[in-house]
Amino acid sequence: MARRRQLYEGKAKILFEGPEPGTLVQYFKDDATAGNGAKKGIITGKGVLNNRISEHLMMRLHDIGIPTHFIRRLNMREQLIREVEIIPLEVVVRNVAAGSLAKRLGIPEGTRLPRTIIEYYYKNDSLNDPMVSEEHITAFDWASVHDLDDMVALTMRTNDFLTGLFVGIGITLVDFKLEFGRLWEGDEMRIVLADEISPDNCRLWDAKTSEKLDKDRFRRDLGRVEEAYQEVAWRLGILPEATNSDMKGPEVMQ
Repeated sequence: MARRRQLYEGKAKILFEGPEPGTLVQYFKDDATAGNGAKKGIITGKGVLNNRISEHLMMRLHDIGIPTHFIRRLNMREQLIREVEIIPLEVVVRNVAAGSLAKRLGIPEGTRLPRTIIEYYYKNDSLNDPMVSEEHITAFDWASVHDLDDMVALTMRTNDFLTGLFVGIGITLVDFKLEFGRLWEGDEMRIVLADEISPDNCRLWDAKTSEKLDKDRFRRDLGRVEEAYQEVAWRLGILPEATNSDMKGPEVMQ
């Protein structure tokens, strides 16, 4: 792999400078965290699978007109993306009660919600990503009202499409997290989908058995984590072809 300058390292990915201005290389790690980093581990091959799964879903979303930062996959662990100004919000879409929502409101996990619920969380690890309202978002200028309108519209379209896609392969899309960025093209700005879409940030349950096929298997010590990610990839028709070199870490130029 060519040497390139590292710009940022998060819990699950590393960003490097891209080959052209306005581009970045996004590298997917096998590292896994839960509880805002309180629990850490390695899910062997997760980075390879998430790269392929996210590529597949981002391309499908692009096909229906949803703008994303994704350009193309470079290899089994890396993809080329557009450099965007990340909006410091996590947009969480909930179709079925699970996780913090079930605990917070005392709703039995697995309860189908009367309608899709969208929640916002402020991206700040030191504050444990607190939930915020639209009032907070606009008051602190994290996003404008127009930005939020665009984000909600894109979120609902994404949810409608992915829900149907997963139903077609026997999976219930319980909830998921999206992130957005501002893509500047000259003086023009538009909101685009960023980050990734994978079992790391989606709750995916088998439609018949409700077996968890996502990172909850790691969070809750359920075992068979790698197999769950592989099952999602298999149902999507993705066949990873990892080699020994693909499993190595990135080469960084300081």
